[in-house]
Amino acid sequence: MCGIVGYVGQEKAAPILLEGLTKLEYRGYDSAGLAVRDGNGPVRIVKAKGRIEVLRQKTDGGQSLIGTTGIGHTRWATHGEPSELNSHPHTSDDGNVVAVHNGIIENYQELKEKLIRNGYAFQTQTDTEVVVKLIDYYYKKYNLGPVDALAKTMVRVRGSYALAVLFKDYPGEIWAARKDSPMIIGVGDHASYIASDVPAILSYTRDVYYIGNLEMACIDENGARFFNLDGDQIEKEVTTIQWDAEAAEKGGFQHFMMKEIHEQPKAVADTLHSVVHDGVIQLVPEISDELIRSIDQMYIVACGSAYHVGMAMQYVLEDLTGLPVRVELASEFRYRSMYLSPNGLVVIISQSGETADSLAALREAKERGVKTLAIVNTVGSSIAREADAVFYTLAGPEIAVATTKAYSAQLIAGYVLAIQFAKVRGTIDEAQYTAYIQELETLPDKIVRILEDKERLQWFASKFASARDIFFIGRGIDYAIAMEGSLKCKEISYIHSEAYAAGELKHGTISLIEDGTLVLGSLTQSGLYEKTLSNMVECKARGAYLAGLTTNGHYEIEDTVDFTIYVPRTDEHFTTSLAVVPLQLIGYYISVARGLDVDKPRNLAKSVTVE
Repeated sequence: MCGIVGYVGQEKAAPILLEGLTKLEYRGYDSAGLAVRDGNGPVRIVKAKGRIEVLRQKTDGGQSLIGTTGIGHTRWATHGEPSELNSHPHTSDDGNVVAVHNGIIENYQELKEKLIRNGYAFQTQTDTEVVVKLIDYYYKKYNLGPVDALAKTMVRVRGSYALAVLFKDYPGEIWAARKDSPMIIGVGDHASYIASDVPAILSYTRDVYYIGNLEMACIDENGARFFNLDGDQIEKEVTTIQWDAEAAEKGGFQHFMMKEIHEQPKAVADTLHSVVHDGVIQLVPEISDELIRSIDQMYIVACGSAYHVGMAMQYVLEDLTGLPVRVELASEFRYRSMYLSPNGLVVIISQSGETADSLAALREAKERGVKTLAIVNTVGSSIAREADAVFYTLAGPEIAVATTKAYSAQLIAGYVLAIQFAKVRGTIDEAQYTAYIQELETLPDKIVRILEDKERLQWFASKFASARDIFFIGRGIDYAIAMEGSLKCKEISYIHSEAYAAGELKHGTISLIEDGTLVLGSLTQSGLYEKTLSNMVECKARGAYLAGLTTNGHYEIEDTVDFTIYVPRTDEHFTTSLAVVPLQLIGYYISVARGLDVDKPRNLAKSVTVE
């Protein structure tokens, strides 16, 4: 949610800021703004409601804003409606402090009242204006420099924030502060950058620093300095980003989502081969055989699609290892008083590694003394840094809001963990261990085969582009598949869709079935195939149009359903990796047929960094 870009150097800042903000559009936003300064002159601010293109037109592509120092922002409204007034950047009453902010200030009302008592006036409904004026208040009251003014503000503020700040008395510098919301610092040749995420600055530099929690930074054209909350300067190591800017471009596809769907074979193969060497799984040292044997309970905690990965993992882990596994929504886990086994393992799954609820759940688990493992796609992210152990997925940058390849890479991580845990705990033998790994190796090619038949799915999707309701059903692992298929459909097509455990239809939901309602059943588990098919027949008797998703060989299904989707056979533990691909394509094609913005669906953000 929201995006920050900052630049200090020898080039015009505004065009660079606009390009960076464009690369962050996937994060979700409703307005945008720039603040640029030319030498010792005043800061010029331009803001616009709506897309970055509106801001681009207002500034003639950035050419009308003169200056080599600037900050830019895309806002996703939390406090105050989307409007030009509420857009960032915000400024203190006299322009002494100008800043942009990602996150939420929880005690902003209390702070606002304090500032009003001290003579400050407010023009917006935002929490950001409050924090900007609080920085100004401490800067002036105690005659402080930027480090101490920011530190006092950070101590006083409750909530999450990534701040990029311009001080009137410090031309040619941008100051930053961070707590929980993501922020990186990039350095180049006589230029430095601030951004919420790597794609914003990857065209200019691959050398980045990850600013830590409750830390500050100052950038100028010569580089970056870092400070802790005490104001002491600290040293940081630079990280070189391995993937290049082309990885974050569309590469000839109409949308990022379709490009990323087609990148799934590579994401799956790269993630698998990062831990499987010569037919043997080699996890990070922190997940030792001794730890694996000591675990008596697993808790998988995640949000959205990552939660659906957890649901699929639960079935596989329990079947292969015999361990009891619970899957919890991070937004609920953090507020429950549930018992956590001292010998448990909490697995946090997050593409960005910055998901606010998942990060809070991780910290809750650590406070209670339970071991934690993060499955994340972003090196150096908050969850990756704070977990006891990390399993990095290698999906590369994912730009479309609706996850596809990151989801598939997370599934592979889950399979690998299940296989390794089963071997170490003695619930599978060496032959089974080898067979499972060999079957994982076949998944990338099988995904390619599914993608080669996508035109048929496009025809099917166009048939239901005007549907009012779609229901996805399944049992066991197929229920987890249905959950992700339903989410893909609803989040980008805006059609109401729900996923149900097939056996639950008769407990109320079947009353919603009427003539022409699409019911898509997932039937990849042979032991549950007939039962799910029977549930689908019940829907057909009430007028439903049936689509069946199954594996090659179950051709008798065509006698029952109206449309059949086949995926290659694989071990039934791993069918989610194949079955999800046609469901992603169906959601995509429905959205395209409806003329919607596939990559940036309304009201959604890629990285959910607020509650």
